[in-house]
Amino acid sequence: MDCKTLKIEHRGASTWIWMSRPEVHNAFDETLIAELTAAFEALDAEPAVRVIVLAGEGKSFSAGADLNWMQRQGAATLEDNLSDARKLAELFRTISACATPTLARVHGAALGGGMGLASACDICVASTKAQFATSEVRLGLIPAAIGPYVVRAIGERQAYRYFQTAERISAEQAHRIGLAHEVAEPEELDARLQQVVETLLLGGPLAQAAATDLIRAVAHRSVDDEVVKDTALRIATLRATPEAREGLAAFLGKRAPSWTPGPA
Repeated sequence: MDCKTLKIEHRGASTWIWMSRPEVHNAFDETLIAELTAAFEALDAEPAVRVIVLAGEGKSFSAGADLNWMQRQGAATLEDNLSDARKLAELFRTISACATPTLARVHGAALGGGMGLASACDICVASTKAQFATSEVRLGLIPAAIGPYVVRAIGERQAYRYFQTAERISAEQAHRIGLAHEVAEPEELDARLQQVVETLLLGGPLAQAAATDLIRAVAHRSVDDEVVKDTALRIATLRATPEAREGLAAFLGKRAPSWTPGPA
């Protein structure tokens, strides 16, 4: 991909997307939004890519919206403003809807939309120096586009606090409230992230995509007859796939399944 604001790095079966606007702490503008959306769509459609890692160059993961871009939005017509807002919302939905496992590597600031990116990814691994915030109300705005993903990550109760106070959330607090799955010292961040990547590569790619879809289907639903029927159909369908047969044969044969990059 030919990008102005991103660098794409392939590391075996994982691909790293580096936001590359360090001079503005990887803040969003229309170009970064468009390129991130296109990158996630393209990589999610590539079978050779088993894991997508989102990271930021420089001192910060992402400081949210670029102030110059926000000023342009403020001066634009309602129609143009709505168009830009929809593109931003579509970025977060694209990341959240990926069948490929997605990881956020968070260091430094993850503010506003940056916290939205961390929330939209399946897994968040943060440096102990990371700081998060939904800072929009201090600009007279609301965290609308990121709202569904942040609420999903931290829960409604925590959202009432942080959406209104806009206070900074430390890495340790982010871990406590469910936003960050792992917290590591800065010098250990990449090693811990690589461990998570390697663990993901041990799972069947079809099964991982189906597992993600299962979560979306059953989250916040009562276990009624329809849910029972649906979950039974899902497992029955997967049992008949070549991937499941290979996984079972590998387990019984005490060998690594064909989808793993090396010995299990």
